[in-house]
Amino acid sequence: MTGQCSIGTQRHGAVLRVILQNPPANVLSITVMESLQRELDVARDDDSIRVIVIAAAGKLFSAGHDLKEMTAHRSDVDGGREFYERTFALCSRLMQSIAEHPKPLIAEVDGIATAAGCQLVASCDLAVASARSSFGVNGIDVGLFCATPAVALTRNISRKRAMEMLLTGEMIGAGTALEFGLINRVADGPVTEAVNDLAHVIAAKSTSAVKLGKQAVRAQAGMELAQAYECASRAIVQNMLATDAEEGISAFFERRQPRFE
Repeated sequence: MTGQCSIGTQRHGAVLRVILQNPPANVLSITVMESLQRELDVARDDDSIRVIVIAAAGKLFSAGHDLKEMTAHRSDVDGGREFYERTFALCSRLMQSIAEHPKPLIAEVDGIATAAGCQLVASCDLAVASARSSFGVNGIDVGLFCATPAVALTRNISRKRAMEMLLTGEMIGAGTALEFGLINRVADGPVTEAVNDLAHVIAAKSTSAVKLGKQAVRAQAGMELAQAYECASRAIVQNMLATDAEEGISAFFERRQPRFE
């Protein structure tokens, strides 16, 4: 394992594991978010990395922002405004970089994910959780509506379900998170094994097709129907012209495994 004390990394072939290791709550402090952002930026340009997993050490995935760190800045001359603006700007950039990243990101959750920790799960392309995991956006319990986590949350689950979580602060279990669409799977056994299996399946696919597909899905999401089909048509034409598509289709007809670039 390498990296700073707040973030660790492991490599398993084409899969990069980025591990939050800021115990006991794996809070998303300034240092943690900056470290995570650096790892994602480096991985963006590393062609040997095809899938990124975000995991965590300990019993919590992440409790969200560091409230102790934020509270300490109330004594600043401006009451903490500059620090809060910096914190949420950094967080917003991090979450957007996950959505815009050319590599698929999988959240591996084995414990509690609350507030910005839940936001991190929702921002990833896929999420797999253990049966003991739970999720919440419970800032409202301390008088702080989770407005920024709501951005990712409402893009994963229905607005009414999101608003119930946001307004009540109540936690939901892994089964409910699966039903809501916040996560993809509840692991039957060790969650790391389930994530590794999923990651290696995706890593074996065409890198160019995955990258193009992720971009297209994100681009069309906010469009009207006709615009969405126009966007998706451009993407699939570009995909059809790619070498990997030619190889993949040839392999299909020849009944062999494709050899993607």
